[in-house]
Amino acid sequence: MNDWTAGYVADIGYTFGYYTELNPLRAKLAFLNQGLVCPEMITACELGFGQGLSSNMHAAASGTQWSGTDFNPSQAGFAQELAAASGVDARLYDQAFAEFAARADLPDFDYIGLHGIWSWISDENRHIIVDFIRRKLKVGGVLYISYNTQPGWASFAPMRHLITEHAQTMGATGAGIVTRIDGALDFTDKLLATNPAFVRANPQAGERVKKLREQNRHYLAHEYFNQDWHPMHFATMAEWLAPAKLGFACSANYLDHVDAVNLNAQQLALLNEIPDATFRETVRDFMVNQQFRKDYWVKGARKLNALEQAQAQRAQRVVLTSHRGDVPLKVAGALGEATLQEAVYGPILDLLADHKPRSLGQIEQGVKDKGVVFSQVVQAVMVLIAGGHVAAVQNEALLPKARKHTDRLNVHLAEKARASGDISYLASPVTGGGVTVGRFQQLFVLALSQGKKKPEEWVQFVWQTLSAQGQKIVKEGKTLQTAEENLAELGAQAQAFSDKLLPVLKALQVM
Repeated sequence: MNDWTAGYVADIGYTFGYYTELNPLRAKLAFLNQGLVCPEMITACELGFGQGLSSNMHAAASGTQWSGTDFNPSQAGFAQELAAASGVDARLYDQAFAEFAARADLPDFDYIGLHGIWSWISDENRHIIVDFIRRKLKVGGVLYISYNTQPGWASFAPMRHLITEHAQTMGATGAGIVTRIDGALDFTDKLLATNPAFVRANPQAGERVKKLREQNRHYLAHEYFNQDWHPMHFATMAEWLAPAKLGFACSANYLDHVDAVNLNAQQLALLNEIPDATFRETVRDFMVNQQFRKDYWVKGARKLNALEQAQAQRAQRVVLTSHRGDVPLKVAGALGEATLQEAVYGPILDLLADHKPRSLGQIEQGVKDKGVVFSQVVQAVMVLIAGGHVAAVQNEALLPKARKHTDRLNVHLAEKARASGDISYLASPVTGGGVTVGRFQQLFVLALSQGKKKPEEWVQFVWQTLSAQGQKIVKEGKTLQTAEENLAELGAQAQAFSDKLLPVLKALQVM
């Protein structure tokens, strides 16, 4: 009997995550920071799109034509439902990589993205993907790929093997994956209680096992329990992608671009002595104990001269996507937590506090009387984007058409929030992607769309929705039992929504 899953977990759906790194718009500033040309993203493809939330948000919120596949038919069906709801012509299939790669009706792509796929598939499928990229990614095109990497997984890889081995050999016959996961974790607790020498030699492994219990079982199933699981050194990844003529461009994790929070002076000095770019990345991974890489690769890197780079950077527009008062002046890099300079970040955040899009050049002019120079503006924006507080802004000419699609998609998603909080995102045509909006906040949006203008009206709307289904609010791990407690909590959330998030959502044209 043919196993269409190819060893990948398929009896439990993937989480409804949105991954901002897949947004093609995000690549531009990262490329500019490295002095590289970034192409216009007219056509894009996501391989292994999961529930399809990222593909659909990027298709609805931009002018980019998206295609993609996910082998799981239930996930592909949900992705197609979202595409129909928004009205975009996203071509999303349930085909295996080999079948999808053989399609004759796909365009050549400016951008191909894979998030959380590469480490969990077979070598056979990796060869298929690399050949697809070789044939279908345009010259100058960008590949986004994320993957588990070494040396960050070195101490935990044996424990991962142990828990999956238990699930496969000791799990109850016919039991679902969640039951087998819980059984494997129970056994691992017993093992840890014996104080094994492996854990004494690798104490971090024991701590990570304990944290697994706190994580979503859907996530654990797809992260740890597939047949294939291969953390890969950066140099090995470079070897895999070489036949597709791809070269490493830069990290898609914006904080990786800021050496000051990741590397000490001695480490920087050593890296600067290494002429080979691939070996330099490998060494850096050891310095920061890299566990998961998010990378941009390009088919034919082209350098900008200093003037071109500066002009392009100054032209890039960004917008503040958080309430000004909710942006912490702290950041966690590989060296630990660092405090951001109030003298630099304060004026920039104050300028952006009205949530109006501004170019980096406009920001430069707006803060120069505070003694903030352009290089500081660039670094601050990179850090704020890394923290999810600022986002790149797309061309204004694309907004009217995108807004029609995002409005339809957001209504559809908000209606789903009536029943559950599975999806915590809505789409913004301003940023060309998703914005974090929790379940109750989505229901407040839905109430507003129905003409309910006051917070107390939103509260009643949400409480009626919850109580009709016998649902109650869980706060700090405890279920609020009385109607008065639930209404009070909803009232506090509605006021916070009105004061902080609502102005942001309006500026981002989410509503």
